[in-house]
Amino acid sequence: QVRLVESGGGLVQAGDSLRLSCTASGRAASSYGMGWFRQAPGKEHEFVAAIGRSGGEIDYADSGKGRFTMSRDNAKNTVYLEMNSLKPEDTAVYYCAATRRVVLPTTPDQYDYWGQGTQVTVSS
Repeated sequence: QVRLVESGGGLVQAGDSLRLSCTASGRAASSYGMGWFRQAPGKEHEFVAAIGRSGGEIDYADSGKGRFTMSRDNAKNTVYLEMNSLKPEDTAVYYCAATRRVVLPTTPDQYDYWGQGTQVTVSS
């Protein structure tokens, strides 16, 4: 069992930056691949980024390429999502998730554990 807790969301203006954190607790938390998803009102979960167990493999959705950076610190059991040049369309609840799969998945059904989410609101 892995418990995930996100933090760092908030209300910002377009062009601002935010750093989201997700801390994992439980057995062998660092042995999981991690992903970030977001969900805007009335929409399904959207893949944002994912990182492999060692941090050597990272995958981004096109919407975040060049603006978002995902990283992890296994000593702290924490993954981060640095978001720059935020846009109003980035407004959503952001979730982190953990997967046992070696190949990083980009769909939510392939993740095994989820956090409760943190709200990011970007005003224009």
